[in-house]
Amino acid sequence: MSEGMDGDFTAWLRGRADEQLRALVTARPELIMPVPPHVEGLAARAGTPSAVGRALDRLDRFSLSVAETLILQPGPLAYAELRSILARALPHGSRASDKRYAAELDTALREGVDRLRTACLIFGPDDALLPAPGVKEALDPPAGLGPPATDVFRHHSPESLTILLADITGIADIAPTATDATDPAVPPGRRLATLLADPATLGRLIGEVSPQARAALDELAWGPPSGRVAGARREVRTATARSPVEQLLARGLLGATGEETVALPREVALYLRAGRVHRDLSPGPPELDGVARDQTLADRTAAGQAFTFVRTVEELCELWSHDPPGVLRAGGLAVRDLKRTAQILDLPEWATGLVVEVAHAAGLVASGGSVDGEWLPTAAYDAWRLKATEDRWTLLASAWAGMDRAPGLIGERDDRDRPINALHPDLRRSAASEVRLRTLSVLGAAGPGIAPTPASVIGRLAWEQPRRRVTQRDRLAELTLREAEHLGVTGLGVLSGHGRALLRAFPPYGPPSSPPSSPPYGQGAGGGGGAGKAPAELLAPLLPEPVDKVLLQADLTAVAPGPLTSDLGRWLALAADVESKGGATVYRFGEGSIRRALDAGQSADELLTMLERHSATPVPQPLRYLVTDVARRHGRIRVGTASAYIRCDDPAVLDEVVADRRASVLRLRRLAPTVLASKTSRATLVDALRAMGYSPVAESLEGDVLVSRADTRRTEGQPLARGGTATGPDPDMVAAAVRAIRAGDDAHLARRGPSDAPRGQVPRSPSTATISALQEAIRQGARVWIGYLDSQGHATSRILEPARMEGGYLTAYDETRAAVHRFALHRITGIADVN
Repeated sequence: MSEGMDGDFTAWLRGRADEQLRALVTARPELIMPVPPHVEGLAARAGTPSAVGRALDRLDRFSLSVAETLILQPGPLAYAELRSILARALPHGSRASDKRYAAELDTALREGVDRLRTACLIFGPDDALLPAPGVKEALDPPAGLGPPATDVFRHHSPESLTILLADITGIADIAPTATDATDPAVPPGRRLATLLADPATLGRLIGEVSPQARAALDELAWGPPSGRVAGARREVRTATARSPVEQLLARGLLGATGEETVALPREVALYLRAGRVHRDLSPGPPELDGVARDQTLADRTAAGQAFTFVRTVEELCELWSHDPPGVLRAGGLAVRDLKRTAQILDLPEWATGLVVEVAHAAGLVASGGSVDGEWLPTAAYDAWRLKATEDRWTLLASAWAGMDRAPGLIGERDDRDRPINALHPDLRRSAASEVRLRTLSVLGAAGPGIAPTPASVIGRLAWEQPRRRVTQRDRLAELTLREAEHLGVTGLGVLSGHGRALLRAFPPYGPPSSPPSSPPYGQGAGGGGGAGKAPAELLAPLLPEPVDKVLLQADLTAVAPGPLTSDLGRWLALAADVESKGGATVYRFGEGSIRRALDAGQSADELLTMLERHSATPVPQPLRYLVTDVARRHGRIRVGTASAYIRCDDPAVLDEVVADRRASVLRLRRLAPTVLASKTSRATLVDALRAMGYSPVAESLEGDVLVSRADTRRTEGQPLARGGTATGPDPDMVAAAVRAIRAGDDAHLARRGPSDAPRGQVPRSPSTATISALQEAIRQGARVWIGYLDSQGHATSRILEPARMEGGYLTAYDETRAAVHRFALHRITGIADVN
């Protein structure tokens, strides 16, 4: 873009109203990071390649087509002309004048132009629309077109271009207006470009080639505009050309851009497109194909999944509270730890990775240290656990929707063929959150009770984000659909009521309102009217009611007929082991699980009381015997630190331990009839004795029993995720930024230029009089004329507005330089008043 065009854009931007500037900054928040000093700075930043690229990435296919059409024009384009060009590319072109098609195009074009103008990607009035600075460079090449002829033939030698021009002019008449084509002073490349820009010349050249060559041209016209040909730079003349490719090369209809590559010049492609810039243009997004489902059933299915996901996250945190996995040296979770966690949670590895990542994004799990650390629950987990199930799900779902990580890529391999681990930094994808929210928005656009097919969802995303990397976008969209079903955001492929409410918390991606022909969402479709309600309000009535009773059986098992209350579930997870899951969860009591509860500080009476309180049947006698027997033997042996020691009131028990051959590795030494010492650690000693069939407990140096509770291991983590954070800049911040830009621009425009110094001999006066006069000028805010010696000792005249004087220097605004400077007082030769 020329300097004159840049100036026009800046002037146009300066003339925008404050409301329009606020809309610009809202659409492109990167333009105020940091806030530009004035409008010229804002215009310059808006035209940088990175800023233009980010703005273009937000455009849908139709708006992008409008911008591409404008940059292909040699000058300003009127709105009516723009509409005429776009209308040629509409489907059913023969019916482009149909009222329905015309109305659809008019609506889409007006919205597209307004959106582009709001984002300052185009500027000017409707009768003279122009692309903004930087847009043409960012969109090159546009609309699937190849480079211009000057670029295609840039690396051809002048001799080969001269031969090519001779062949072209020998078989085609030159248009009278194409003076550049025959002027020997014009470079051959420019003369060739002039010829290829002439429709009459192109028509005759194309008419000379064979049908096979014409078919090749038609195939290249709509892209891709390049291809591979062996010996592309070979010498070829029109008289000796035999193959279709040689016929095109000899006439300049194709140009060699490499040893084996050719490209179709843009001028030729536009001629072949017959006035159309795009082959097939749709003003609106493609329709979503899908299956109709019962919305009530979909909501209840999603609620069940949501409940299960919340309980799984809680189960994960409880597991890692007492048995945390280590942090890899490079960060992340080891593959073997993920597999082990998946087996315990009874989930596929991809679903386990999702649970882990969401818990981490929500601030419930974090690394316990940078070196040899462990993945532990955070203090925020304890606060989260106390909330209602629907509130806990909202926090988890919001964290999932807004996180910049892609859990579905766990287990795949990176660019270096290394596996990608859970919680590893390599899982970050900058586009993950946006694609996830856009995918949910597409599901919302399908309307209540509609489950769009994955293909139609990806097709809609391709229309909404044509400039995104296709492979990455489509992969992230597929993962989003799978993860949303597992989290309970969708049910049976349908966006649930609480899922819609969750999406409303992210304003740019909120689902559109229902069409007038359908009833408002929620009426008769589960949830009973969800407009304006929070996700937790819509989810709460659909969640299963927790039960606080289990069925105890004589085979030492307990059957939970439904989801348990949080307290009962945590207690059973401590006192029993999960044997199977499904419609009912089966827990099995064993010596190890009872000992685990006793280690946590519970007594036999407390265990039996808890069982009696929450059992729908009497406590079976075998279970009572198991509890009392384990409690009787529990704690008879005490282990402390000597390095470690064993203490027992019954010497016979210690005799038995010493005689056991398995104890030889512990290197035990008897200090007293009731005390044994070992060089192993206390934890190792406790584990070894338990493996030998004993039930020791650890004690402190004071002799107190150490209670090991699962919820005592915590780490510091990121703050707990808040529900529904808005994406986009804060309106108050936007307004303040616009005010600052306006104020800076006013100051910038009011800045005075350099003024001429007075004529005549420079002032000279005694130094004391000079200092006194400068102090007086500072007090009165007056202007003065001084003489000043530069670094070479030459006396110069300056007109100053003194500001302050300190440390042997004067700080003042120098009107002769239009800038603020510091002047050494000893170099000032004198002072005089300004006439």
